[in-house]
Amino acid sequence: MNAVIGLIADTHIPDAARALPVAVERVFRSAGVCCILHAGDIIVPSVLQRLGALAPVYAVRGNRDMFAGRDLPRQQELTLHGVRIGLTHGHGPWRRYLKDKLGYLVLRRAPAYTTYIQRALATFPQADVVVFGHTHYPCVGRFEGRWVINPGSPLGRDAVPGSVGLLHVRNGYVLPEIVFLPAATKQNPRARRTMNT
Repeated sequence: MNAVIGLIADTHIPDAARALPVAVERVFRSAGVCCILHAGDIIVPSVLQRLGALAPVYAVRGNRDMFAGRDLPRQQELTLHGVRIGLTHGHGPWRRYLKDKLGYLVLRRAPAYTTYIQRALATFPQADVVVFGHTHYPCVGRFEGRWVINPGSPLGRDAVPGSVGLLHVRNGYVLPEIVFLPAATKQNPRARRTMNT
């Protein structure tokens, strides 16, 4: 059985942009995704509704989803097309998140990226694939014999362009992919083309 699963995180609508970049819909439609996994920091439910018009959506709560997303689980483990997938935002319990945030604000030091990967793997010891967000930076790799994927943010961060992920599943084998999205304008990278939410 062949399937493509869409991966997205850190949409931050409307606090970072008014709507999702149009390219998100284009990538997911072109790939023919069977479902979409959202790794949190959704902010408003209309984002999930818009993505749900493309394919069924599974989502988890991020650190910025404390109000509108409070009914979402903090993490989920799903079996899709024979592959066990762990889905989390990656910020962890509030005590750890606040400690990380305080360290960043006071010392200007965020946890190393490998720390987030190790935490995500520890959350899902039986998963074949672990998907997380929170950092806004895309990453894909094999760690401890398992795939770990952060699709980044469709809005980008710093010099990194916006991105989403695709998880290609064929007969139980997995091939993850990061897809970088084109910016709407070179003059103002914040002014991205958007699709209505």
